[in-house]
Amino acid sequence: MDSGHPTRPEVVITGIGAVTPAGVGRETTWRNLLAGRSGVGPVTAFDTSAFPTRIAAEVIGFDPSDHLDARRVRRSARFSQFAVVAAREAIADAKLEIDADNAGRVGVVVNAAVAGFDTVETATRGLVALPQPVSPSSYFVPSSLTNMPACEVAIDLGVHGPVNASALACASGLYALLDARRLILAGEADAVVCGGTDAAITPVMFAGLSAMGAMSQRNDDPAAASRPFSADRDGFVFGEGAVLMVVESAEHAARRGVVPYATVSGGALTCDAFHVSAPSPDGAHATAAIGDALRRAEVHPCEVDYICAHGTSTQANDRTETRAIRAALGESAQRVAVSSPKSMVGHLIGAAGSLGAMVCAMAIREGVVPPTINLDVPDPQCDLDYVPHVARKLPVRVAAANAFGFGGQNCVVVFRAPKYSMPAQEGIR
Repeated sequence: MDSGHPTRPEVVITGIGAVTPAGVGRETTWRNLLAGRSGVGPVTAFDTSAFPTRIAAEVIGFDPSDHLDARRVRRSARFSQFAVVAAREAIADAKLEIDADNAGRVGVVVNAAVAGFDTVETATRGLVALPQPVSPSSYFVPSSLTNMPACEVAIDLGVHGPVNASALACASGLYALLDARRLILAGEADAVVCGGTDAAITPVMFAGLSAMGAMSQRNDDPAAASRPFSADRDGFVFGEGAVLMVVESAEHAARRGVVPYATVSGGALTCDAFHVSAPSPDGAHATAAIGDALRRAEVHPCEVDYICAHGTSTQANDRTETRAIRAALGESAQRVAVSSPKSMVGHLIGAAGSLGAMVCAMAIREGVVPPTINLDVPDPQCDLDYVPHVARKLPVRVAAANAFGFGGQNCVVVFRAPKYSMPAQEGIR
């Protein structure tokens, strides 16, 4: 069902950048997701011998000095470094040139969930070190702030439009697209770099998550540890990374001669208001988020081809999400393809939702959806088509990404294939 509003402006994705456990770079990440390659392995960031969980989804081989000068490396936290590198790739992919004429019309929205947790932990350890405490860096305070990735991206790109950051736990990265979309539709920016980032693989974080019993302890087989929708799943795999995108109005993209990946058609944000970490078992408000997002995007459930699931590999989330998809899509739920990239890259926390958005955009562009690996014995209560084991060729016209965060924050964004593509035009920026 397409109402075809002729006056309704479209907001489109024109560039994507990624730094993930599946690889540094959009294409490397995407190809490894399609291949079903796991980015989970033994933790290298610290000694995990005293912890029940000794595995994580780290970004291996990322050296910030390969991308940033020494001063910027010293002043910035890992989650900001990820964001800057991803933003540069997204801008280059979008062929967006920024100069004095348009810098005030380009914005940045980069969200994070745990922000500079690693810098806080390192500074605290230094202050209590014996016999000689170590003072924190003069960059400690600014580098650890939640807004710093957005500001570091703005500084790096030289943009002066609206710059924003917010924290919605695991829904942070996906919500950034809705925030950016609003800025475009409100006329406050012509283009926005948006997405999520996080990097907090640290001893204290692992201790806290272990106390919750949230993480997988499949230490002897890391690649098989993240098992969304599987009957034998035992928790999620903690990860890190950043995925950023360039969004702009379809008109602006057409003037620049840029072919979009996808249209950001609409979305919704609801709250369970139930528990600080557990989802509401009935999934009612996750259902509402999916239904509201579809209505705002003017999409009928029968039009949805693919859903990039939140799919964390925890008992509660996977069953609740399945229930919510069934309730929101009705009879159409049985035919829609659903998969979870977390089976390969773990839970990127603040970047998890923006990775889901990237997967939807790439699926629309390439007509293929990534698998849910490790789905050997499906949970009987998780009975949808989760694209087990191998990627599937599938024409995708409409896709949706789910992101559900601690505190009951539910975010859903709907994407469509762009209505038209424009040939490249010289001299248009």
